[in-house]
Amino acid sequence: MGGVLAHLAAGLIFGAGLAVSGMMDPAKVRNFLDVAGAWDPTLAFVMAGAVAVAFLGYRLASARQRPLLAERFHLPTRTGIDTRLVAGAAIFGIGWGLVGFCPGPALASLGLSGRAWVFVAAMAIGMVAARLVQDKTGTA
Repeated sequence: MGGVLAHLAAGLIFGAGLAVSGMMDPAKVRNFLDVAGAWDPTLAFVMAGAVAVAFLGYRLASARQRPLLAERFHLPTRTGIDTRLVAGAAIFGIGWGLVGFCPGPALASLGLSGRAWVFVAAMAIGMVAARLVQDKTGTA
């Protein structure tokens, strides 16, 4: 039960951070990417803050033998840059730039925007399609 509450708390803190920073507004992202027009640098500050928090979190976690609420750490095993990684990053970046949503803010915006529902539905379809392709081709 403690793990569920920790996940809930983390999600609420993350959602509150997105709301306070204005990152649930797709126009913020589009304006950040519009360097020749109405450029808005606030996303860079949000990213810098996220990197700082993640850096500190990883430093604190790596000093522990095991996580607080799990038996072991679940760290990525892949370290190489491959076609799958580059293609996924490209699809993510293109979608993010065109729509102004990435998964976290889109989920946090579900109660606020019909466009968020369309994005999340398309994201879910894309995730299912990717899984089907992985299962068919045997890639993981």
